[in-house]
Amino acid sequence: MSTPPSSAPVSAANDVMPEPTPVQWADIVQQLGAEIAGPLSAALEQIQNLATTGQIDRRGLRMLRRSVDDARTAGMLGQQLARLASGRLRLNRERQHLTQMLRSVLAQRSRETQARGVQVRQSLKAVEIWADGSLLFALLNALMDWALANTHSSVDLRLDLTPWPVKARLSCRFAHRSLDLLGDDGDPPASSAGLDSLAWRLLEQTAITLGVLPLREQEAGITLLTLEFNQLAPDDAPPPPDSTHARLEAEAERMGGNSRPLAGCQLLVLSANRDLRHDAQTAVRQMGMLVDVVGSVAEAEQFCREGLPHAMLFDAALTDDALLQLIAGVSREAPDVAFVEMFDGEHRTQLSTATRDGVARISRRNLPDALPSLLMFELSRRN
Repeated sequence: MSTPPSSAPVSAANDVMPEPTPVQWADIVQQLGAEIAGPLSAALEQIQNLATTGQIDRRGLRMLRRSVDDARTAGMLGQQLARLASGRLRLNRERQHLTQMLRSVLAQRSRETQARGVQVRQSLKAVEIWADGSLLFALLNALMDWALANTHSSVDLRLDLTPWPVKARLSCRFAHRSLDLLGDDGDPPASSAGLDSLAWRLLEQTAITLGVLPLREQEAGITLLTLEFNQLAPDDAPPPPDSTHARLEAEAERMGGNSRPLAGCQLLVLSANRDLRHDAQTAVRQMGMLVDVVGSVAEAEQFCREGLPHAMLFDAALTDDALLQLIAGVSREAPDVAFVEMFDGEHRTQLSTATRDGVARISRRNLPDALPSLLMFELSRRN
């Protein structure tokens, strides 16, 4: 991977950056309002046109759906930024295999990259660091969200070690302008406007919360983001003092407050029963997850074609050959996706480690008490 020539002017988004000031957070809130209001205004225009004419064509329907999706995405990003701004995060630094986690994220998002026609090129050395697992996972997903939303080329990812002092360095390089314009001089502001979106703000603030330096450079239509991780885990380092199970129990105890341990993780709820869907959504409301609901296996298949969730909670009543094929296909493509089967009747809660097919199980009456801890275990075990 090449870097911008040192002799040319380089615009850096940030250098060593402290935590945002109240004024900076005010700017983020203002940007959040703009990114929600813009798409909703466009959606309102489509709805008014529909009310006037009584009809809407496919193009208008696509525009309406995109506007609503954009506003929803902005709202979700705002939730995750609010979690970072709360000051209530308790980081549990454990030994993390950064390379494996990054490959897991890329595998999970392979359908999305293919649908966008984006090639992700990798050059990854084996690196282990000390970091909070859930926040590191959120950082890698935020990186992909931002890169995929802005690239006009392939996305080049490189993970290596600096000579001295030794640090882990993850770099992401892509063209933020159309490839046929890269020969032009200068970098028009409009071509890089998306680089400073809420997705960037979330990426930047997640990195800072982790103690990672995000350095962004852009020149002549090329963006290069470098993330430096200082806390490497040497081969002879002792294991972390607390186990995953202990961490999950501690997180579960904090669920009653403002802790949102799985903020940013996406849960797909599959059920034709509206009340059952509502019960599932209510059970995970305080976890900060991004929840989508579908009413049929066909809708779930369509959802997964557009991008895989981190976990799927499905109604046992819908289990058929099509659903089993969907689960098998997703598991082959992205082994880190967690599956939980929920029963309307009596059923004991089972972790995926206790079932032959690797699917966790829970009854409807246990959703309020057991589902949050069950999901934390399943997702943390895989990440």
